Amino acid sequence: MKHSTTPLAVWPVVMAGGSGTRLWPLSRSGFPKQFLVLGHDSQSLFQQAVARLLALGGDNIEVARPLVVGNEEHRFMVLDQLRDMRAEPQAVILEPMGRNTAPAVTLAALQALEAGADPVMVVTPADQTVTDEAAFTAALRRAVSAAGDGAVVILGIAPDKPETGYGYIRADGATVAQFVEKPDLATAQKYLAQGGYYWNAGMFVLKASVWMAALERFRPDIASACRAAFAGRSTDAAFVRPDKAAFAAVPSESVDYAVLEKCPGVLDIRMEPLAAGWNDLGAWDAVWQVTPKDAAGNAQVGDAIVQDCRNTLVHATSRLVSVIGLDDVVVVETPDAVLVARRERSQDVKNVVNQLGREQRGEHALHRKVHRPWGWYDSIDQGPRDQVKRIMVKPGASLSLQMHHHRAEHWIVVTGTAEVTVGDKVILLAENQSTYIPLGEKHRLRNPGKVPLELIEVQSGSYLGEDDIVRFEDTYGRVST
Repeated sequence: MKHSTTPLAVWPVVMAGGSGTRLWPLSRSGFPKQFLVLGHDSQSLFQQAVARLLALGGDNIEVARPLVVGNEEHRFMVLDQLRDMRAEPQAVILEPMGRNTAPAVTLAALQALEAGADPVMVVTPADQTVTDEAAFTAALRRAVSAAGDGAVVILGIAPDKPETGYGYIRADGATVAQFVEKPDLATAQKYLAQGGYYWNAGMFVLKASVWMAALERFRPDIASACRAAFAGRSTDAAFVRPDKAAFAAVPSESVDYAVLEKCPGVLDIRMEPLAAGWNDLGAWDAVWQVTPKDAAGNAQVGDAIVQDCRNTLVHATSRLVSVIGLDDVVVVETPDAVLVARRERSQDVKNVVNQLGREQRGEHALHRKVHRPWGWYDSIDQGPRDQVKRIMVKPGASLSLQMHHHRAEHWIVVTGTAEVTVGDKVILLAENQSTYIPLGEKHRLRNPGKVPLELIEVQSGSYLGEDDIVRFEDTYGRVST
């Protein structure tokens, strides 16, 4: 690591826009895997990614607040999880629609350059894990030092098996010689035997200006379209929203195809080996690999009983799950869906998710417990004309001022204090008190206290869908048109 009188400015850039469909039913589009706490960790994968990058400070490196690129639907999850770890963001860039990773990195670079800085950007997906934090930090610091001199640095993982699910990097010492597409098994075995090939971890380090210059050289269409979308951006506190119409015209392309694969022999592109117990948790088999196991290779999370099994993963979230006499199997239980699959077939979970999407089933996108910016609700029972929900409202938070055309509601406070607006009246309800919201009446629920508010909501009516909401006022910008 070189030393100078001026610290090297580093911006952590966390890509948090993925859907994580291969970890269904735990991961869903409304609450994807990067925001999940998996196994016995206390932090989500997203929080772990942020914490790893913030730990790069020191040794003449000055780390800025994190910059997150995500989407509108998950914006409050990002803020909540950052605040839980006391890490206020520099900005949260909200893509109007998915356009792959190259436009996302471009927006981050434009945000940095707009701030009058040309920092070294350390770009990482939000859904990976490592087991050796010290080795990760040491490798990233070496990458940052090289990037400070103008190099493009990509992280490479030395393969320990013939993996067909990753792209590969062929390295000539510290120089990247070639990027290689995902191979078939025979080719992957050859790479492993030959040596000099590394898995592409999807993490890279370079200056913001270096990225923009490379993009202008190789894909000027992406660069100009992103500049137009960024120029038309709007800001709301930490949120930065590129212009939707302009962003729709941005070509969809990955970082690798747009820039990195074109760099060998043209730009100074280097590879930093990473030996830190890396895993991208791309499927349930990968989760089994990183979860602590018993002597028979069984990994279990939650309330599980495993007997006469080998190399099996059992993940229970809401009830007791018992598994007997199964080898090399994944069992994942949630309140509304259960997955049972051979471990080697765990990549095929995406086919189930695709079928759920085609059939427009709710299990495709949402859990029974649905997170909202004000808290969450859990649909615990439902009949033809009635539904029972458990609702939690964060301290100081409130739902929108709203009404329903097809349902009435009863609210019973379980814990905390509720401020309830019904028509022109505002009342306070304490524990064990209740109120009634007639069909068609404007109403609002707020938690004025300092502890979470929990209540039971009983709905009755001819239609109980979540789209029967007319919003008049809303703290979170969700007013109905």
